[in-house]
Amino acid sequence: MESPRVATPEERDVPTGAAALAKGLYLLDVIGECATPPRFKDLQAATSLPKGTLARMLNTLVLFRLVRYEESDSTYRLGHRLFELAHRVWESFDLRGAAAPVLDRLADETRETLALCSVENHEVLYIDQRSRGGAFGFRIEIGRRAPLHCTAGGKTLLAFASPHERRALLDQAHLERFTERTIIDEEALGADLALARARGYAISLEEHVSGVVSVAAPIFDHTGKAVAAIGVFGPSSRLSNDRLHTTGRDLMAAARQISGNVGAMPMNITPQPRARLVGESEVECVLPWGAHLAEGPVWFPKERRLYWVDILAPSVHRFDPATRTNEEVMLPRLVSAVLPRRAGGLAALTQDGLEALDFATGKLEPLVDPEAQIIDNRFNDGKCDRLGRLWAGTMRLDASKPTGGLYVIQGNLEWRRLAEGFTVANGLDWSPDGKTFYFADSAPGRIYAYDFDLAAGAIENRRVFAEIDPREGRPDGLAVDRDGFVWCAIWDGWCVRRYAPDGKVEREIRLPVPRPTSIAFGGSDLKTLFITTARIRLSSRVLAQAPFSGGLFATPAPAAGLPTSEFAG
Repeated sequence: MESPRVATPEERDVPTGAAALAKGLYLLDVIGECATPPRFKDLQAATSLPKGTLARMLNTLVLFRLVRYEESDSTYRLGHRLFELAHRVWESFDLRGAAAPVLDRLADETRETLALCSVENHEVLYIDQRSRGGAFGFRIEIGRRAPLHCTAGGKTLLAFASPHERRALLDQAHLERFTERTIIDEEALGADLALARARGYAISLEEHVSGVVSVAAPIFDHTGKAVAAIGVFGPSSRLSNDRLHTTGRDLMAAARQISGNVGAMPMNITPQPRARLVGESEVECVLPWGAHLAEGPVWFPKERRLYWVDILAPSVHRFDPATRTNEEVMLPRLVSAVLPRRAGGLAALTQDGLEALDFATGKLEPLVDPEAQIIDNRFNDGKCDRLGRLWAGTMRLDASKPTGGLYVIQGNLEWRRLAEGFTVANGLDWSPDGKTFYFADSAPGRIYAYDFDLAAGAIENRRVFAEIDPREGRPDGLAVDRDGFVWCAIWDGWCVRRYAPDGKVEREIRLPVPRPTSIAFGGSDLKTLFITTARIRLSSRVLAQAPFSGGLFATPAPAAGLPTSEFAG
């Protein structure tokens, strides 16, 4: 276990006579910053405190409930008393005061109207604002109320509410049509809210006031509850669709700064710094598309086309490498992967389960939904084994809890749940001999290997094949080549890695973008490696450094990939 870096009492200006207190507070910091709950020996290594001194301090902190000892695994964790104190801080905290500097800065940067809002009596209540829009801007008065279902702030707070809270708010709200673009169909609104939760921000495109668009991101309290939203409002003539999404990503960073100010634990949405490229790279951006979250590349040999999805558009794409043309079909709900069907057409994994897709029309036809009762989950990556069974993982829309599972769906649409407890169920594939199944969970940074029984469609004996230090990125989509090497896109790592069958890194291909998402072998000889990438949650500063984020890349591979298997259903 690596020791966390926390400033020691000697590095701080501690008043005379407070050395013991300073050491106790330092110990709390160390425990809080550990990536996993530490044991006594871990704390000894991290603090260099004498064994006796450390034991006395821990016993005292446990006595005051600031630290708790977990007997099951002999670890120390922050105590419940800190949670109780955090509640007291929140009850007396001035949200407007915490947000004021952020509102001022963003209003100056965007030259538009910024507003802070919360929910009151089933409506949006604007509690603070800054306006820099001039005569042609959109003005919001403090104390003004607005509907939840058609404003960016309202949709944000609905999207990040718990399912029962969302249902209660919508039951009390009248889905009134304000403009021709107002979403009043409950199913369509539900899909839009799911999209907002997955993106991390909500958008209103002239849904409340004609000619006015807005984007907003949630502000969380120390418990992780969305208690407010911060949004930008302005005329559609100035706030283009691209600018709205860029602003949304900047608002997420701003909201997390405010959340940190009020005691919440802000999520890191900044990728690792770009590593310097050494030597020439054969990676080429063959399609500078600017997708939000490009994923699921799959080669269709009969068509000589690469299909891929933009989960958050949401859309499905068909790319021709020969002409470098790209066809797009927009879908009404989140889509995470598409696969060829033996009967013809496409099988699509969406937030509503497995569906048949007609690419020409964009029409979806439901097939089966193993998680119909888990409304905050969606499918993520998926692939078919050599018998045509579809294997796919699920995850929570905002990746906040380990609610994901691993499923296998047969050609007759019967399904089984084979594993659970995943946070971001991701890339999967099989070894060339079909005896090993690989499956990634991005959150803990692990690629797992299982023994695979093709005839039974069963897995067992899970072990860690490779683990990635979070400072180097997270494992995302993966694919296996004919030599049995595992290729994996490293999210926030600016690279793709090739792992030998023993789990050691054999090579690393650097990319000019931080968030590669998945990979597929294509071309007539299956020796072209296609790489999808994302621009989701990247600030305008990072996008200026990596402008091809969200594009499709390609590079020659040292070994051919394995053929795409079709879904038997």
